[in-house]
Amino acid sequence: MSRVYLLPVAVFLIFQVTFLGTYIVAVLEGHVVPTVPYISDAATYSPESCIFGQLINIGSVLLGITIYIRYRHVLQLCEHNPELGSVVLRHNRWALWFGMLSCLGISFVGNFQETNVRIVHFIGAFCCFGCGTLYFWMQALITYMIVPMAGTRLSAHLRLGMSVCCTILFIMLAVTGVMSHILFNGQNPRQWYPSDGGWYYHVISSISEWIIATIFSFFILSFTPEFRDVSLDHPQISLLSYSMTV
Repeated sequence: MSRVYLLPVAVFLIFQVTFLGTYIVAVLEGHVVPTVPYISDAATYSPESCIFGQLINIGSVLLGITIYIRYRHVLQLCEHNPELGSVVLRHNRWALWFGMLSCLGISFVGNFQETNVRIVHFIGAFCCFGCGTLYFWMQALITYMIVPMAGTRLSAHLRLGMSVCCTILFIMLAVTGVMSHILFNGQNPRQWYPSDGGWYYHVISSISEWIIATIFSFFILSFTPEFRDVSLDHPQISLLSYSMTV
């Protein structure tokens, strides 16, 4: 498989179509107000929840494959360049764990709606954004360490900048989200109007969520140039011999 570089592109497109598609359907169905709802609020009711869940599951699987390929990519660089040392290997292992936890969180968010299983949904959101941000920090550090064997100094700077932005936005999302729900005095958080209380905190929180989700997609997309140097082989399948005793 020589077109591995298309995998980050596919992940980017799936997530963008998922977010925008569910938002458009939710607005057309009258399930949310058009003024910047949370992504998960736009995917609470049917049919948009079905679309969101299906696409998110596909996207999380492809994202997990992308994260694993990146892990093996860095592993191969370390094997061919022993001077990279054990620090890169350690960061690479941590990045794999954080990335996979983020994928699991994305799946939780897509399959456990906020109105049905609130605690699981929030745990998934924390794993998605929290572990995802840690994954970005690990990858930013790794990128600096493996230049010029792979990547460029510019890509390292961009990933560092996106990691800083995600950290700030994640804190803003959490703090303003809690404050907005404390001040909310309306009937339905999916139909949040300025008169319901906590409106400005809600807007800041939801905008932070949309921006951080977009940055997530662009961060994965940034792997495309490096994946052009990666080739995958078909897995080897072996049949286990067995004997039957009578």
